[in-house]
Amino acid sequence: MKNLLLSLMLATASAAACAQVDVSGAWIRATVPSAKSSGLFMQIKSTREAQLVEVRSPVAGTVEIHQMQMDGQTMRMHAVPFVALPAGQTVNMVSGGYHVMLMDLKRQLKEGETVPVTLLIRKQSKGTETMSLDVMVKPLNYSGH
Repeated sequence: MKNLLLSLMLATASAAACAQVDVSGAWIRATVPSAKSSGLFMQIKSTREAQLVEVRSPVAGTVEIHQMQMDGQTMRMHAVPFVALPAGQTVNMVSGGYHVMLMDLKRQLKEGETVPVTLLIRKQSKGTETMSLDVMVKPLNYSGH
């Protein structure tokens, strides 16, 4: 009984801490059967200074946080170690900016299904916390607008 009560208290504390981070508009682009990667897009807002430091999903062998940047006349994509989440500001994770790449896909991602995703958020004062999402897969031609 004592262990159960302790577990419930820890779960409640963890949920309250993650409630300081709000994710909205999350979606993943559907894939064709042979595709090995897809993008995850969303808006993240934290009430306190934080960083998105890792994303995980069982549908992908590798998940990376990426940024698109201009290099002269060429747009280039590269992995980044984290995305800063300034207190009170919405960070748009969109095609053409920061976004998440799901790579080495284990199967096709079909329109209408949901995919489990875990975000790892580093808070300035409290270490790293996880946030679990079920993200909707949108059509191949969906742009998020």
